[in-house]
Amino acid sequence: MSNWKEFRKELKITPEEENIIAFEKDLIRTMVTIREEQGISQADLAEKCNVKQPVIARMEKAVHSPQINSLLKVLVPLGYKLQIVPIEKE
Repeated sequence: MSNWKEFRKELKITPEEENIIAFEKDLIRTMVTIREEQGISQADLAEKCNVKQPVIARMEKAVHSPQINSLLKVLVPLGYKLQIVPIEKE
């Protein structure tokens, strides 16, 4: 393996898995943006969520896929909720 593209190709990630990865990246990026726009540090958010700051850091770095209850624990103090909406036709 000489580069990332070759390595990624060897992983044989399915289109469905690609969609999940993209969704999680977008969700986490949005959460970070909301937190930063509200001027809240990771430590402040952790306190509001009743978790430790490293939990927020790991979530924002996408160390693993966040569980729904973890997402809700973070989103609600930020003033947001999860919602299921239809996919727009392209």
